Amino acid sequence: MVYIRFYPEEADFRGKSLIAGFHGIGAAGYWSIKHIIKEAGMHRLAYLDSDLAAPVSTVIGKSISTPYEIFTNDDISALKVEVPVQKEHEVEFYKELGRLLIEKGVKEVLLIGGLDVNLKRDDSSYRIVKTRAFEPRDELLSAEVLEDDHIIVGPVAVLLNYFEIMNFPAAALLVYASPERLDPRAAAEAVNLIGRYYGLSIDVSELIKGAETIEANIQREESPKEERGKGTEIYT
Repeated sequence: MVYIRFYPEEADFRGKSLIAGFHGIGAAGYWSIKHIIKEAGMHRLAYLDSDLAAPVSTVIGKSISTPYEIFTNDDISALKVEVPVQKEHEVEFYKELGRLLIEKGVKEVLLIGGLDVNLKRDDSSYRIVKTRAFEPRDELLSAEVLEDDHIIVGPVAVLLNYFEIMNFPAAALLVYASPERLDPRAAAEAVNLIGRYYGLSIDVSELIKGAETIEANIQREESPKEERGKGTEIYT
């Protein structure tokens, strides 16, 4: 049986909504959660310890940052996954995490993921996938549901499947993102979605600035290629 524990064990999750994002397409989920934690002034509620945790430690703000931590601000909590769980352990790790979140009395879970921008067919910036127990409100009432036969993989899929089986309220917001690079613009869109849904005012200018820097670098790299290609077309 996989070992996962929250420390301190008395950390109170009851009645809180929890948001989580992961290292997926465009890293949109990961960067949006880190940005929300920082800009919303969240404080650490609990560490997540496990025998499947990655053997990695970092320093943030002169303090040790462990691979998996939960932060909170009033009625909302955020799971920060600094380092991905190894692929072969994802299913057992996230199923046990889902069980613990329900046991701890979490109200609902909102997951953030990326969706390949090449699949985009309209003006919407995201798609939603929800369990039968999740009751959307406000903007999410009219959100477009992910089209049939599109496949969700990784932690988002494991958690959605588990929460559906357990009849627990959860949903995934899948923002369109680049599958080829980091996509801070997609992360900014996810942050805005979460902000509107939970009534948070979160500045995304830092993410937009990062997006503009990446896009400018890509443009500079492509310009010489375009120049070299001029006048070289051959027709037969």
